[in-house]
Amino acid sequence: MKKIGFDNEKYLKEQSRAILERINLFKGKLYLEFGGKLLYDYHAARVLPGYDCNIKIKLLQQLKDQIDIILCIYSGDIAKGKIRGDFGITYDADALKLIDNLREYGLDIKAVVITRFENQPNVITFKHKLEYRGIKVYLHTFTKGYPTDVNTIVSEEGYGKNPYIETEKPIVVVTGPGPGSGKLATCLSQLYHDYKRGIKSGYAKFETFPVWNLPLKHPVNIAYEAATADIGDVNMIDPYHLNTYKESAVNYNRDIELFPVLQRILKKIMGNNLVYNSPTDMGVNRVGFAIIDDDIVKEAAKQEIIRRYFRYNYEYVLGIQPFKTLERVILLMEELNLKPEDRRVVEPARKSAERAKEKLGNNYKIYCGAAIELSDGTIITGHNSQLMTSASSVILNAIKYLAEIPDKIHLLSTNIIEHIKKLKKEFLGIKNEVLDLQETLIALSISAINNPTAEMAMEKLKELEGLDVHLTHIPSPGDDLGLRRLKVNLTADANFPTRDLFIGY
Repeated sequence: MKKIGFDNEKYLKEQSRAILERINLFKGKLYLEFGGKLLYDYHAARVLPGYDCNIKIKLLQQLKDQIDIILCIYSGDIAKGKIRGDFGITYDADALKLIDNLREYGLDIKAVVITRFENQPNVITFKHKLEYRGIKVYLHTFTKGYPTDVNTIVSEEGYGKNPYIETEKPIVVVTGPGPGSGKLATCLSQLYHDYKRGIKSGYAKFETFPVWNLPLKHPVNIAYEAATADIGDVNMIDPYHLNTYKESAVNYNRDIELFPVLQRILKKIMGNNLVYNSPTDMGVNRVGFAIIDDDIVKEAAKQEIIRRYFRYNYEYVLGIQPFKTLERVILLMEELNLKPEDRRVVEPARKSAERAKEKLGNNYKIYCGAAIELSDGTIITGHNSQLMTSASSVILNAIKYLAEIPDKIHLLSTNIIEHIKKLKKEFLGIKNEVLDLQETLIALSISAINNPTAEMAMEKLKELEGLDVHLTHIPSPGDDLGLRRLKVNLTADANFPTRDLFIGY
């Protein structure tokens, strides 16, 4: 049984109370900037075992009658097709997915704001797509004078040029699919327009990490640095908070560096209504108060740092990340005396690759291993063969173990496998006949029609969510998507699964 280090119910109560207390500081609306992921916050779930990755949505459901939601997306992310790593989809697609997900929870978007708009053709297409589906879209351009010329920023030439978004509820949640989406600028623009209308609104920030009331070098906070190594976030003691309250609080470099400018902007807009003396003051983050077992959380955070190392290492090999991103995580690992092999599934996977060489012979093209750690601590391995990839093998072996099916019993019909291979080679022109995980799962579902054993094993796929998996190679597209959909925590060595340059075809 998975060990729990975080209490969701306590967090919901603490966080709801903190938000409602914050709105009482202002006579108008509260613009609440939601940092991090609103839905499917898998990073938080990994470093805080027991954390519900959709707890923020449940929080919004509790406050449903008091909130409007604005979704921001940076036009540059749409234009360059930026990918959200945990889903493998573009940010504009993620924005559409987020709107659908919110509706499933009984929540709706008041408007979408496309920020720093520069008249890009594909951004205009995205805008039309939303409007055609009945969603209000607002275009905000780059704020003139930002960040130094506060008099221009807080004027009709700055925030005043942005169209005002009409809202009705006292709390306006401003969110986006990722960092740099323009949430803060949208909040400040709305504040400017509100004060012009005589509405004494306020601003606050809801961001889970870093956790302000944990030590600076707590593994949870270091794991946040590892997660944001690509954008260079560094945790620091908030000097403004320390100077004002003689109390240490952790924040990160961007918020601390921006605070003097932000304070001047807020002062210019709000006058004597300004209530913040530090970046930490602006936050409403109670996650640290819901940690119920610090040792469990520390160990989970260390594992997340190792997981980030593997991720950035193979992204570096693929040319997605520069070496400095990988180097940052290596330094963080050294700081906590961690090594890649501290992840329990790494060595068994590598040994499984060695067994593949023994079975397939020296003349085979590539030897790949995989391992998964089950919830009871059992480690199951698999390797590639002439029939399937190592990812397919380890998943089939795991569900057979969970269903107590003897190893000698085959789950997949030979007939089905041969027909899939024929389809790939003769009709689709795919050179690689080996079944990847996506194809293997489809074959399993077909086999389950006439095979009760296969059906029993297929039911066990649900028990794999959240388990650790390691591959000795970079996953092919079919393996990657299959593992994502099983919601396992994947790491991989920075080795290519084939000598072919065009992977997966």
